[in-house]
Amino acid sequence: MWITANLVFFIFSIGHVLITPRFNTTQIRKVGLQWSFMFFGLNSLWFFSTNYLQNLDPTFLWHHNPLTLFLLVPNHSLFALDVIAGLLVVLSTCLIPVCLLASWNSIKFLWKEFVICLLTIDILLVLTFTVLDLIWFYIFFEGILIPVFIVIGVWGSRQDKVTAAFYFFFYTLLGSILFLLSIFFIYYKTGTTNLTLLQLIPLEPEWQNYLFIGFMLSFAVKLPQFPCHIWLPQAHVEAPVAGSILLAGILLKLGGYGYIRFCFPLFPNATVYFGPLMCALGFLAVFWGSINTLRQADMKRLVAYSSVAHMGLVTLALFSNHPEGILGAMLVMVAHGFVSPALFIMVTFLYDRFHTRLIRYYRGLTYATPLFSLLFLILSLMNMGLPPTGNFIAEFICLLALFKVSPLTTLFAGSGVILSAAYALWFCNRICFGSLSNHLLWIKDINRRETFLIAPLIILPIFIGLFPASLANPLNSLITLSNHLL
Repeated sequence: MWITANLVFFIFSIGHVLITPRFNTTQIRKVGLQWSFMFFGLNSLWFFSTNYLQNLDPTFLWHHNPLTLFLLVPNHSLFALDVIAGLLVVLSTCLIPVCLLASWNSIKFLWKEFVICLLTIDILLVLTFTVLDLIWFYIFFEGILIPVFIVIGVWGSRQDKVTAAFYFFFYTLLGSILFLLSIFFIYYKTGTTNLTLLQLIPLEPEWQNYLFIGFMLSFAVKLPQFPCHIWLPQAHVEAPVAGSILLAGILLKLGGYGYIRFCFPLFPNATVYFGPLMCALGFLAVFWGSINTLRQADMKRLVAYSSVAHMGLVTLALFSNHPEGILGAMLVMVAHGFVSPALFIMVTFLYDRFHTRLIRYYRGLTYATPLFSLLFLILSLMNMGLPPTGNFIAEFICLLALFKVSPLTTLFAGSGVILSAAYALWFCNRICFGSLSNHLLWIKDINRRETFLIAPLIILPIFIGLFPASLANPLNSLITLSNHLL
C-alpha cells in the first residue's frame, strides 16, 4: 500500500509538471515543491506512525502489509521498511524540496526537466532503500545515476560540467560491474536473490570473501571510501547546488546502507576477515581527507573533502564489528545529511552574489552579512562535532565502539576530531573575520527565503544532539534484534 502510494504520487506529479506551461517557470517551481513536500509528508507519516507509535517495539509486526522489519517480513514481500531504511527515506525525501528551494534563483533554464529529474531521484531513492531483492536493488541503485548525471551535466555551474558528469557516471558504474556479477553468482548458488530467503541460506565461507569484494567495490565508490573517492571533489565543484545537496546528503549514504543491509547479514565471515583492512582504509580517509581539506582554496572542494573524512569515520565504525559501531555510523550519516548540504547551500549564497568560490576573495563578512556569518559559524561548529549537536553524539558513539574493540585504532581515528576542528574553524575564520574587503562593502545579507531554507538544517541536528534517544533507542533495538536473529 505504501509503495503503491509513492508510485501513484510519482505518476501524478510527473503528469502535473508536464501539463504545466513551459513559459510559466514560477508555476513549475511551485508544482515541483508541492509534490516534493507531499512525498516527504507521505513517507514521514508512514515511517513515524509505524515505528514510533508502537512504543518503539522492534518486534511489532504489521500483518496486513509487508511493511515491517526486514528480518521478519513474509518471504514473498518485495518491499519493506525498518528503522534504518526509514530514516534514510525520510532524510532523502526531506532534502528534495531543499534542492528545489536552494535552486530557486540559480537555475535559469529547463525548469520543467529539472523538476522531473528531482522527482525521479526522489522515487528511486525510496525504492532503493526499501527493496528486498538484490536484482531490483541493483536496478534502482544504478538507476539513480542517470538523473544525477543529467543534473550535473546540464545545470552544472562551470565549463567542465559535462566532463565531471561523465567522470561521475562511469566511475560509479564501473565500480558496480563486479557487484552485478556477484548477484548473478548468488542466484546461481542459491536460486534466489530475495534478502529474507538469502539470510536463511548461509553461503559457503570460501565464497563469502570473493562476493564481499564484489559488493564492497560498488559501495566503496558510492560512500566514497578511500581510494575510491577521486570522482567526488570534481563532481561537487561542477554540480549545481541541487547536485551537491544530492551527492552529500543522500548518495553518499547509499554505500553505508549497502554495507549494513547486505554485506553484514550475507557475508558475516568476510566482514570479520576484511575488518582490519577496511578500518585501515577508513583511517586513511579520515586523516588524508582532513589534510586535503586544510589545503583547499575552493570552498566547494573544501566541503567535499570534509565529507570524505566524515565517511571515513563511518567506515571505521561499521567495520569495528561492534553493534554500537552500526548505531554510530547511522547517526553520522543522518547528521552529516543535514550539515553538509547546509554548508553547500551557504557557499552557493556567496557564489550567487560574487560568482567565485575562491576563499581568498572573502574576508570580514561579519561586518557586511552578520546573519550569514552567524549561521555559517554555527554550521562550522556542527561540522566539527561540537556539543550539543547530533554530529557530536554520532562521532562519540563511533569512537566508543572503536575503543571497545581497539583502543589504539581509536587513538588514530581521534586525530580526525582535531583536524576537523582545524579545517572548520580556519575556513570560518578566513571568510567571516578580519577586515572587510573593499569589493564586499555592498554585499547583501541572506534574505528571508534563504534563512528559512537553512534554519531546519540547523535545528534538526541540534534536536538530535539534545534528544539522541529519539533515534538511538529504535536503532539500537533493531541492531540488537538483528544480531540475535543472525
